[in-house]
Formats: sequence, C-alpha cells, structure tokens
Amino acid sequence: MILEGSISVKAALLGRHRIVQTIYIDEKRHDKETAFIIARANDAEVPVNRVPRETIDAMAQGRTHGGILCEAGERHYEEESVLFEAENPFIVVLEGIEDPFNLGYVIRALYSGGCTGLVIGHRNWQSADPVILKSSAGAYEYLPIVMDDEPASIIRHCRKRNIHTFAAMRRDAIPCYEADFTESLLIAIGGEMRGLSSAVLQECEQNIYIPYANDFRNALNAAGASAVLGFEVLRQRQYGKGE
Repeated sequence: MILEGSISVKAALLGRHRIVQTIYIDEKRHDKETAFIIARANDAEVPVNRVPRETIDAMAQGRTHGGILCEAGERHYEEESVLFEAENPFIVVLEGIEDPFNLGYVIRALYSGGCTGLVIGHRNWQSADPVILKSSAGAYEYLPIVMDDEPASIIRHCRKRNIHTFAAMRRDAIPCYEADFTESLLIAIGGEMRGLSSAVLQECEQNIYIPYANDFRNALNAAGASAVLGFEVLRQRQYGKGE
C-alpha cells in the first residue's frame, strides 16, 4: 500500500508495526524532517529514492503528500499479552467504531492521553490504513493494538490481574472525575450508534459518565469521549486524583 506524507512515513518507520519497503522523496525537498526520515530509513536499511515531484504525484491518491510517500506492507497487530506489559496499564476496549476517520481520531486522542493498549474487533482495515494513519497523526503506528472479537474475555483477564475496569455508560454511573484512574485500569468506550455490548457492560466493575455543563442528553462521539477520559487519566496520574 502507499502511505502519504511525512507524518505517515515517519510513523511507519518508527512504529515498527509494518514493513516499509521503499520511500520516495521529491528530489527538491530538503529540510530537517526529510533528513531525519532518510537517516532512520538508512538505519532500517529501507531504500530511499529521490524522484521528480511528478512521479510522486502519479503514485499518490491525494495532493497532501508534501513530496514524500512510501510503499509499505500491512500493519501487524499484537497478542493480548502486550496489554499487560506496561508498568501501570491504561487499556481501552473500543466497540462499535466502523468509520476509519473516527477510529483514527480516537487513537490520536487515546495515545496522547497515555493509553498503553487498545482492543478492537476483527475487521479488515487494510484498505483504510492510510486514512487511519493520517487521521491519527501517526499514533496508529505507535499504540499497541489487539484485535479480539470477545473483549469481555479480555476484561475478565484484566480483573484477574487486579486491573480496575470501567465502562463509559451513564446508567448506574459515577462522574468520571470521581473515579480513581491512578491505578492500572481498563475503560470500555462504545460508538455513537450501538454503544457497548451487554457482554462488555456485564464484565466491567463500574460505569462512569462525563458530566455536562448543560442539560444535554446526547452523548459525545467516541473521539470526544476518548479525549476527555484519556486526559482525565493523564491528569490524575500526573497531578493526583484530588478531591
């Protein structure tokens, strides 16, 4: 597949979750970021071809590549065991996301907030990889991702490891700011259309919700909720839970 733009190319190189086969760079492009990418490509023994801009335009599907793209293989996903490698895990189970742009935005927010592992259902995202990678600003290549169609079983495994489990669900919930996110945890987040499955909700120990300023019952989209919850985890872990 073709990955376009310096952010995507750099992330594919550094993330090491796929094989980067060849990099193509506009022969007139000379800047620090290009030099960095070339250096990392040399470290990984990935060929770099300097070509006319017209060659890159012909290979690319869009016009936002900035004069750099690469040919790369499929992204490799992790085994469940990777979720428990972090010193203080912050795991997210994501259900009901079907749009690749939304998935990218969710991954971008979660990775920025310190998420250490993401669980999503099996789906052939290969054709959408360039979209996910670009909308996630490269985070798709860095965040460990596990594909599993039975996330409830992963939640059970987390509970056995004394990892606290939360579901983003308003019913019988406490405000997310009252929850303790300083210890190892898992948060289950659902998409706007279907939300979380009953199997996942039954396995989570505590429901949490995001308080609103106004009497507004419509849920945030998954990316918005991921950002709020992810950065509340980050805030508590950096500054303490507070009162």
